[in-house]
Amino acid sequence: MSGPLRTPPAPAHAGGAPRRDLPSTRPIRIVLVDDHSIMRQGLRAVLEREDDLRVVGEAGSAPEAFAAVAAGRPQVVLLDLKLASGPQTDGLEVCHKLCADHPGIGVLVLTTFAEDRLVVESVQAGARGYVVKDVDTTELVRAIRAVSRGESAFDARSASAMVRSLSGGMPDRERLTDRELDVLRLLARGLSNRAIGAELFISETTVKFHVGNLMRKLMVSRRAEAVYAATKLGLL
Repeated sequence: MSGPLRTPPAPAHAGGAPRRDLPSTRPIRIVLVDDHSIMRQGLRAVLEREDDLRVVGEAGSAPEAFAAVAAGRPQVVLLDLKLASGPQTDGLEVCHKLCADHPGIGVLVLTTFAEDRLVVESVQAGARGYVVKDVDTTELVRAIRAVSRGESAFDARSASAMVRSLSGGMPDRERLTDRELDVLRLLARGLSNRAIGAELFISETTVKFHVGNLMRKLMVSRRAEAVYAATKLGLL
């Protein structure tokens, strides 16, 4: 070889100056909250195989969870509903407090409990998603990424639980269109706007338009809330 390898220069603007506005890819920061250390270890090993995921903290109890989130500043908290020496639903209180104290944080419930009531109450507490622990690894990673983007994520069992919680009705003037219902069903599966567009053969901009309309009609501001409100109104 004629000489050492060289690092290529940074791309330049038309004027010749190097570009410095290219976004850097940062991993999704995750805190694991589960009272079984072996479960946390297994999750860490699985998640950190992904280049864009990074576990920055672990906790086995409510106090540890609050401390780990404050120290690690994660985008996503993977939360079990049953924590050490607490009742079955103590994770709901943790979820509510984390969402109240850290606006914008994404709580994804990962638990063994598949009860309809717990799925609904988790969403009411602020969770963006709910999956059971027998979920496929690929599906779990997809759910984490969706939650980190502010989207909702439910596995098939949890989405069905939301549907079974139907009650009441909706005034005719507020009924969703057939297309909005199509979008809503895909929202319940945790799909992104781009994925919804691919499923329905419409543009991402059109999906955003429909999402905005259905959220306005349902009087909610978050995707998970839209799914919950729609099921309660009997729209799914």
